[in-house]
Amino acid sequence: MKDSSGLILIYTGGEVIIQRLKAELEQKGINSFIKDRFKEGIAAGFVDGVPSAIRLFVNESDAEKALEVVKAIVD
Repeated sequence: MKDSSGLILIYTGGEVIIQRLKAELEQKGINSFIKDRFKEGIAAGFVDGVPSAIRLFVNESDAEKALEVVKAIVD
């Protein structure tokens, strides 16, 4: 799934696995971005989203390599 900023959604899950994936991607030189509506909502004074639905995005140009990393860890 591609969002309006050109980022590709590569995984949705809980905080522990998202942080593990982010660290692995960084080791491979792939920048990733976390979108956590639950924490964003709390910071803004309301609750939105769920804690187990944190989304991990990468730049479109890195999507193929990033998905390989995800498959190696999650499968």
